Amino acid sequence: MTVAESALNSTTNPTAQFLEKLADSLAGKGSVESSFVKLSLGKYRGEDATLNKISVRVLEVKGQPHLSFVFHYQTKDVTKNFSFDEGIAKITMYLDQSHLESFKSAHLRLQTEEIQLAFNKKNQPSIHVQKTAETVVTAKAHDREKFRYIDINRPFLKGLGVTDANYQLIPAMSRKWKQINKFIEVFQHAFESLKLPQSHPVHVVDFGAGKGYLTFAIHDFLRENLGFTANVTGVELRADLVKLCGNVIDQLSLDGLAFYQGDVRSYHPDAVDVMIALHACDVATDYALHTGIRLGASIIMCAPCCHKQVRPQIQSPQVLRPMLQHGVHLGQEAEMLTDGLRALLLEACGYETKVFEFVSLEHTSKNKMILAVKRDNFSKKTEILKQIESIKAFYGIQEQCLETLLRDDGLLA
Repeated sequence: MTVAESALNSTTNPTAQFLEKLADSLAGKGSVESSFVKLSLGKYRGEDATLNKISVRVLEVKGQPHLSFVFHYQTKDVTKNFSFDEGIAKITMYLDQSHLESFKSAHLRLQTEEIQLAFNKKNQPSIHVQKTAETVVTAKAHDREKFRYIDINRPFLKGLGVTDANYQLIPAMSRKWKQINKFIEVFQHAFESLKLPQSHPVHVVDFGAGKGYLTFAIHDFLRENLGFTANVTGVELRADLVKLCGNVIDQLSLDGLAFYQGDVRSYHPDAVDVMIALHACDVATDYALHTGIRLGASIIMCAPCCHKQVRPQIQSPQVLRPMLQHGVHLGQEAEMLTDGLRALLLEACGYETKVFEFVSLEHTSKNKMILAVKRDNFSKKTEILKQIESIKAFYGIQEQCLETLLRDDGLLA
């Protein structure tokens, strides 16, 4: 018998009724409208005076649903993830008034109901069930369809100004919030394919980290969601942004996260498992890709920006000249050609490579991503290098930065 099942044996008291509602909502019993939204525990009566409350949400960890507990202390938030059975066991313990770490109130939010459990001075429980307004149901049903890889309640989102003091999304940051989640979605699928042991420390470098939205997100996701030891470094030229991110790290007492003022040519990591370079301008993208390849990064995530090197070299083939006489078409051709060559060069170095739309054009005009995952015995180097030479000859390209860097290091020999 599971913990969830044992919690349902008695429905003769309010606490058991509350736990039954909770277990049913997590098990998907009843209608969609009765499904779980969130739970909070308040009025803590334990020994730690700095603990204010616990909030609980459903979160996917390694493809499986878990209960994510956020312990809200006076100066920090701590997240711990549990399976449904483990989570229900924890909640059952916290509602047991004979336990030293108990809470005197619990609030369960379902799609169409709110269930409040409270204990009086004599520790006698009472339960109150209230139907929520229809408009709230519609909004919550809509939210439920949009699974988020990062919990909106994560402290770093507030620290970076994505959410307000109440952990509500700031409307102006909705596009950035969508980008963060899409980025983590792409990363998760690539990372899980590596099948790394939990004991493996993951080294991540984010070149051109900017304000650190994605740097903080991947650090948080690796540690809090996947349970890995993550050492993440954001590399950024602008001193004010490096200082801002450093202040957030200090405020939240985050381990394994740091920012370095510099760029891809000045920062030289000893080891990289995951290399990120989003919107590194022109050949800075090539230098970042070269660093990832040279250090044997398992995952390379790149959103290229600008394509200045190849465009002036293009000698339009006769059959394409009527199209490429227009500047906008020539620019698009230069972009496709540059990123196509980059993808092929990655494949020649043993990576399985995909080029795809990162987020839709309504959210950003710089929406392409190159994703490369290192594979054993994946390379067909000779065949791919012939393809590269044929493409360069067709367009009259004399040099491409990444290829030059790789050849200088003997990585294409």
